[in-house]
Amino acid sequence: MKILVASHTYIVDLNCQKLRELSRLDKNIQVIALVPKRWRPGGVQNKIIESQLKDEGNFKIIPVDNFSENNQGLLTFKTEIIKLFKEFKPDIIQVEQGAKSLGYAQLITLNKLLGLKAKNVFFTWWNIPYKNKFPISLLEQYNLKNTHGLIAGNQDGLNILRDHGYQDKAIVLPQLGIDEKLFTPKQQPELATQLKIQSDEFVIGFVGRFVKEKGILTLIKSLASLQEFSWKLLLLGRGELKEQIETTARELGIKNRLILIESVPHEQVPNYLNLMDTLVLPSETTDKFKTLTAVGWKEQFGHVLIEAMASGVAVVGSDSGEIPHVIGDAGLIFPEGNIEALGNCLGQLMANPDLVKDLANKGYTRAMEKYTNKAVAQKQLAFYQELLN
Repeated sequence: MKILVASHTYIVDLNCQKLRELSRLDKNIQVIALVPKRWRPGGVQNKIIESQLKDEGNFKIIPVDNFSENNQGLLTFKTEIIKLFKEFKPDIIQVEQGAKSLGYAQLITLNKLLGLKAKNVFFTWWNIPYKNKFPISLLEQYNLKNTHGLIAGNQDGLNILRDHGYQDKAIVLPQLGIDEKLFTPKQQPELATQLKIQSDEFVIGFVGRFVKEKGILTLIKSLASLQEFSWKLLLLGRGELKEQIETTARELGIKNRLILIESVPHEQVPNYLNLMDTLVLPSETTDKFKTLTAVGWKEQFGHVLIEAMASGVAVVGSDSGEIPHVIGDAGLIFPEGNIEALGNCLGQLMANPDLVKDLANKGYTRAMEKYTNKAVAQKQLAFYQELLN
């Protein structure tokens, strides 16, 4: 089976592990990650990244000259892609830029013109209802009409596209899995000493952006009523709410229990996860964000949840977006924005070490069965086989 996956996501080598695992599942599987030659991620990486060719046998990363260097929907490829398609002759063409991307339309059309008869697949994270306007409506109709298989990163994304008329084969599956060798239970006594965390202190953790929609202020306020317990709050990330976080903690009299760590490289995140007794993802749905066709944001997946599970950490999440589906029965769920309910969840955990251990074990098992790169690759391969058969 020859699989071609096109996305700017795979300019980052760490993100390619799922595709590598896919190429190892069978000696007859060949995988090409087609990436833009030049890309500007924006945010903290506000610079042009020049992608590099990699040939690892059955897995290759091939950069191709591209139009648009910072917009997912407008990303398209220059004419050298024709030669690649003719030589590789893929059985599966998967584009991970959403339902309305020009790049997906481009590769669908190329598939037709070259007579490759490959199955067209796309991936989407989009989980907010939207209404298209001309000409975007025609673009999406063309893409959906010519799609053989849809991979949605969350259940809401699949439901929305069903409402938009897509009735063919589909699966809910994350775009990326986890590296279980990197995210694994491991004691961190030296780091605990460095951060002045005592052995009897219950560590509540958060990893992510310091922005309002991530619910950090709700988390801090929920802890104000739990001061009879011995605990520390470890926040790992960066963002515009840093000063407000510190101010709120000071006003609530818990500033001395706050540990705030900024800008940790991804490979060091497991060290901090392993300090936590529980990781909380208190995301809150908002109508703050607007696009041409939709208004709002809710949690699309919550990748840090599966990283924490794999690290043997009990998880607590709000009911925003995909979070309840990711956690399943392996953690505690509370209504988003509900300070009292979150406080009750954390109080339960602090008062019941056996519950913490039970949830940690359930989360670890769930992560190993569903969310490692190999597990995700196996499900993706099974979906491809279903399409081809």
